[in-house]
Amino acid sequence: MRESLIAWPRRAKQLLVVLMDIGLSLLATWLAFCLRLDQLHMPVGAQWYVYLLAPVLSMPIFIRFGLYRAVFRYTGLAAMVAVAQAVTLYGVILFSVLLWQHWPGVPRSTGVLQPLVLFLLIAFSRGSARFWLTSLSRNGHDFEGRLLIYGAGVSGVQTAAALANAHQYKLIGFIDDDPRKSGRSINGMVVYPPHKIAQLVEDRRVTDILLALPSVSRARRNAIIESLRPVPVHIRTLPGLSDLTSGRISLRDIKELDVEDLLGRDPVVPDPTLMTRSTSDQVVLVTGAGGSIGSELCRQIALEQPAQLVLFDHNEYGLYTIHQELLALCAAKKLSVAIVALLGSVANPRRLREVFGRYRPNWVYHAAAYKHVPLVESNPAEGIANNVLGTLNVASAARECQVANMVLVSTDKAVRPTNVMGASKRMAELVLQALSAKGGKTRFCMVRFGNVLGSSGSVVPLFRSQLASGGPLTVTHPEVTRYFMTIPEAAQLVLYAGAMAKGGEVFVLDMGEPVKIMDLARRMIELSGLTVRDEQAPDGDIAITITGLRPGEKLYEELLIGDNPAQTTHPRIMMAHEEFLQWPELEVELALLRTAVEQDDVDGIKSVLSRCVHGYVESVFGALK
Repeated sequence: MRESLIAWPRRAKQLLVVLMDIGLSLLATWLAFCLRLDQLHMPVGAQWYVYLLAPVLSMPIFIRFGLYRAVFRYTGLAAMVAVAQAVTLYGVILFSVLLWQHWPGVPRSTGVLQPLVLFLLIAFSRGSARFWLTSLSRNGHDFEGRLLIYGAGVSGVQTAAALANAHQYKLIGFIDDDPRKSGRSINGMVVYPPHKIAQLVEDRRVTDILLALPSVSRARRNAIIESLRPVPVHIRTLPGLSDLTSGRISLRDIKELDVEDLLGRDPVVPDPTLMTRSTSDQVVLVTGAGGSIGSELCRQIALEQPAQLVLFDHNEYGLYTIHQELLALCAAKKLSVAIVALLGSVANPRRLREVFGRYRPNWVYHAAAYKHVPLVESNPAEGIANNVLGTLNVASAARECQVANMVLVSTDKAVRPTNVMGASKRMAELVLQALSAKGGKTRFCMVRFGNVLGSSGSVVPLFRSQLASGGPLTVTHPEVTRYFMTIPEAAQLVLYAGAMAKGGEVFVLDMGEPVKIMDLARRMIELSGLTVRDEQAPDGDIAITITGLRPGEKLYEELLIGDNPAQTTHPRIMMAHEEFLQWPELEVELALLRTAVEQDDVDGIKSVLSRCVHGYVESVFGALK
């Protein structure tokens, strides 16, 4: 019956509630007479007028106060306040009518008793209806999971209210570090100390723990997550305070753990007081503006309020997306920045000369590149055309138009590379180093860093997708290790490094401690409430499969070539000492490289890379292709 009632048309349900309230108004009138006269009441004479007046007065007022727009399943304090206000106004009018008419046999105090009784009846009816309708989802087997909320503060309480309305999870209780809250009850839910978690998980069959700790420090958050790893529950989280802008929390705010949580270490956060404003009131051009790094550079550059921001990319959808986002950002923050979106490829020198000649940028951030190691290894000519010759085209256009500053976004894979992608990025660095040494009005510099979390090629989205499909998680080698940094961190440091450049520098970002991918995979499985299936635990939930190193892949990434990196004015930015070829010698090699690309001569391409790129050794996997 409950299911069929919920499925009724909205108008039919509203009519049912109106009829119910008419009945309650008549019942309240009868009870008011019984209480006032102290006997069972049978209406006679003028008393019938009160029975008629009660629904005639109350219904228009109730409709005006929106009592029939509320959904009973979600009735809360706001709905009760509306009922109280409507009944109060109705009571004032009813009492005034009784004072005015002086009907025989009708005590004037009935005008006070009847609204009071009516309010109690309506409040009881609304509460009973909510309980009756929502009890459909109260049985444990109807819930997706059984949940503990870690954090009994405002965020935790609001989350509990959202869960109560949605009936997606059965709330078991709260966990809080504050011993003063231990044992107390919040809306009927007990607050437990952290040491009771394992027992609660076992005794109460808890499946999920939600971290409602938006203001806790990263160090404390990491400690809590680490303490929960041995417990077989799925860990989810609420975003930080800066993201909870609405002041209210809903189920939409609940999400999987941040990538920083999964890494188990503090992110490398640059000092905001050291951010440069060198792009203010300048014309700035970003190549690869639709990519992960390029788009974040555009966001942060826009906040510095350049005179004009030129977005350049060959990916139509990516370019459209960042263009629309920046227009909305500038409108929301009232930034007077001219945003221009231009389609084009860095492999097209004519298009680049046209763009540079028209917009005359002061700053160029060159983020356009093919970056996926296996794909470039399988398509070396395209990788070289885009990453090396494309960089040469951008740099040549910059020199020709006397651009003041050009910053190349490089990679740790350029160091002693074993793959074409890494070698192509080192060749791109060599181009800028040689042009800088050649002289001219353009200051060239390079910024080198490791993997960025959240990009299209990041391992975390891959692992999440594999977990959702039941596994296995794929790791290329048990010892493979990578540096990680968030996209906003990397973009901020790229901007600051560019501001420090005097010409020809190779800047290296401090990426923090490297992370073993196998440890990351295990951590993601455990924090999803699952267990790793291996030789020690053959009955585990998710296996980790070793697939073997991909073509050109290295076990460990390096950020430097020289052994004595120099410190800069920024604690997170170092400067590498890199040897390079002078322009006359490099120009010859670039001509050979261009010919090899045009002829799709893979051996010729790798021959040039081997001569020019220090430490480049073709991997065994690449040689077998």
